[in-house]
Amino acid sequence: MDVHQRDAAFHPHVSAVPVGSLVSFPNRDTTRHHVYSFSPTGVFDLNLYRQDTPPPVRFDRAGVAVLGCNIHDAMQAFIVVSDAEQLAISDETGQVRLDDLPPGEHRLRVWHPRLEETHQQWWTAPEPIRANDLRRVALTLSVAARPAQQQSALQQRFNRALSQ
Repeated sequence: MDVHQRDAAFHPHVSAVPVGSLVSFPNRDTTRHHVYSFSPTGVFDLNLYRQDTPPPVRFDRAGVAVLGCNIHDAMQAFIVVSDAEQLAISDETGQVRLDDLPPGEHRLRVWHPRLEETHQQWWTAPEPIRANDLRRVALTLSVAARPAQQQSALQQRFNRALSQ
């Protein structure tokens, strides 16, 4: 799996991988990036590099790794590292399909970058899932609005110079 950099952004913004996964960070920009994470899930530091790919990083601990770039402060992404038997990322409509769940009891955990840990939701089926069951689960999540991005002092000076 890889999380690449293009147009001074990480792609994808959110990834989900099983514990023990290797993740590569190829740079597809013409500028240099310095990718890092200080998250307990996976602490690493990939010093400045341009249009090459450093060795992959192994994520051996469940949790969420928050990625950043030391050069481009606005760059941020998340890798959810899970020890769950199944994991998935929702599509653009917020839908997830989990096929081939074995019969039995299952719990569903929902994570979102703007959903505080205390508001993450767990859902447990009211009765065990049987073979070939089809279940639809509707969850309503309230996330904080994205804060307005503040321009740096340099960006503000540049914009003022353009408008003169």
